[in-house]
Amino acid sequence: MSRRAAALGLSLGLLGGLAAAGWWWWPVSPDQQEEAASDLPLPPFPPRIAEGKEYESCLAALADDPAGAVAMAESLLAGGGGDGAAHCQGLALIVTGKPEAGARALEALAQHSEAPPMARAVVLGQAAQARLMAMQPDKAEADASEALGLSPADTELFIMRATAEGMLDRFQDAVSDFGAALQLDSSRADALVSRAVMYRRLNELDLAQADVSRALSMDPDYADALLERGILRERMGDRAGARVDWEHAKGVDPNTTTADLAEQNLSLLEAGPERR
Repeated sequence: MSRRAAALGLSLGLLGGLAAAGWWWWPVSPDQQEEAASDLPLPPFPPRIAEGKEYESCLAALADDPAGAVAMAESLLAGGGGDGAAHCQGLALIVTGKPEAGARALEALAQHSEAPPMARAVVLGQAAQARLMAMQPDKAEADASEALGLSPADTELFIMRATAEGMLDRFQDAVSDFGAALQLDSSRADALVSRAVMYRRLNELDLAQADVSRALSMDPDYADALLERGILRERMGDRAGARVDWEHAKGVDPNTTTADLAEQNLSLLEAGPERR
């Protein structure tokens, strides 16, 4: 498990945030990349970078036959398939467990394509996600920043850049970007929980609590918010409250990483301070 997902360390605010955002994916650690990729939905389209039946067929193959999508994209590129072939190749590389190679392909496409700014911003956003998947937050931050230059009012891109900044321990920058996302869409409970994680890392516990409370007012069963509130309560000496929150988080869906972390935190709570 990555350092960000350590028990009583960073919560899944960042992880759950991207999952709820409707972007592509955010695996917990490099060891889980292949498993995560196998369960991915198709990436969010439109806008597409190109048009054409072969491009559509290649994209459709990503879900059911990613290896076939790689071969199809390579064949299309060899035949002068252009932006569509390059886009499908980048996505197919990511889905087949090669996020760094896929990110490079998407970054090159965004740089050289003459597609409209919104389409290039989507491609750069997908490259940023691949960089996060490869645990390269510096490059993810650069891709998200470039994408925001093309699409400056994109909630998802602000969340993605904030996630990268959090991984780089640039917590104040992350707070600012999660705040920008929330100004664009105040209903984003995932961004609230993620910002709470950043506030906690800055030891601004009152602000963290306010964000988590607001997220739970939107959804009382939001497991990531419950996990984070439990962490905050434990930090402030409310062990009974932490236990309630982690039990609740574990019960929302036992077959999730959030539930696993809640269980770990409960175990540490039982072990006592000397074992933490």
